[in-house]
Amino acid sequence: MKEPKQEQWAIETTGLKKYFGNNRAVDGVELKVKKGTIYGVLGPNGAGKTTTIRMLTTLLKPDGGSAKVLGYDIIDDAHQVRQRISLTGQFASLDEDLSGMENMVMIGRLFGFSRRDAKKRAEELLTAFDLFDAAKRQVKNYSGGMRRRLDIAASIIVSPELLFLDEPTTGLDPRSRNQVWDIIRLLVKAGTTVLLTTQYLDEADQLADRIAVIDHGKVIAEGTSGELKASIGTGKLHVRVLDPEMRGQAAEVLEQTIQTEVQLGTDPLVLTAQVSDTTLVSKALLAFEDANIPITDFSLGQPSLDEVFLTLTGRPTDDQATEEVAK
Repeated sequence: MKEPKQEQWAIETTGLKKYFGNNRAVDGVELKVKKGTIYGVLGPNGAGKTTTIRMLTTLLKPDGGSAKVLGYDIIDDAHQVRQRISLTGQFASLDEDLSGMENMVMIGRLFGFSRRDAKKRAEELLTAFDLFDAAKRQVKNYSGGMRRRLDIAASIIVSPELLFLDEPTTGLDPRSRNQVWDIIRLLVKAGTTVLLTTQYLDEADQLADRIAVIDHGKVIAEGTSGELKASIGTGKLHVRVLDPEMRGQAAEVLEQTIQTEVQLGTDPLVLTAQVSDTTLVSKALLAFEDANIPITDFSLGQPSLDEVFLTLTGRPTDDQATEEVAK
């Protein structure tokens, strides 16, 4: 087969669709993923993230639309796609009765390595992923973070041009999540493109060069983290009063000044509000001074990705939508 011309896109989809009965799991997804980047696909359970990945990795045939992965069509050139990609799913695909080393050597042998080369590659990766000391231990005795790191290591025994990571840090503690993040950054630095699905907004914020927000099988927003935050057109105002008994009065003053609803959180000193017109912020400060309400902290910043997602979808990312049925 003729090699496709060199393109800047690792993934390019047009109107990608997949139905399961009456459920439109993926309903016209459009994606463009640039080579050498981390691309985040953000959405709640049931949004269509995993189904999209299964089509892009040739595990499912689409019911409509088209997609190219590294220049190859996912239907006509499925074999070429499979040779160039790797997939790490939501659950570790390891034999728990084998040791970490045995798992890695076995996978290396399946890729055609000699026993000697498979062991050498396994030792390199286990060392790089800080797993060498546990190499002889059965995987069933690994922690969740260790299993995840081993799973990713197994995915890159042959360095893929494109790595799909489907919610790679689900259920991990903060330290293990940070370790996985560091691994992902190193892979991209070495030349691998990464498509990452996640429910964790901070994960997308930390890692992704660009982010697609997907909900009900559709891409509803796309851009850098900064572009998505700017897209909702508001800033987040945080006010901290000196006296908790004056918070109610402060909320009334703030609402009258900026003409928007003020939220009172669990902290008895704090008020927050979305501000669309930042020129009103200085007026709010003067209004507090005129009302003799002492303020200890007053700041205006970009909304978080959590607030962006809530604005775009009307629900948080951990909202438990119906799980996708991708059989």
